[in-house]
Amino acid sequence: MTTTTYAVNGMTCGHCTAAVTEELGKLPGVQEVKIDLNAGGTSAVHVTSESALAEAAVREAVDEAGYELATPGA
Repeated sequence: MTTTTYAVNGMTCGHCTAAVTEELGKLPGVQEVKIDLNAGGTSAVHVTSESALAEAAVREAVDEAGYELATPGA
């Protein structure tokens, strides 16, 4: 098992976190998604999975939910 933390922009409420959790939960191997919501800012999204996830897959899932995976260092 591995837990990776991603930074996601644009979430403002519980509906937002539910949408991101749902999309990330569809990725193969994902066991759990926990979100530290920072309404209107950058939220920390902790994903526990069987093995490391491809960033492109995570980015696509977050995009599908309607939000943006923050670029490191940006």
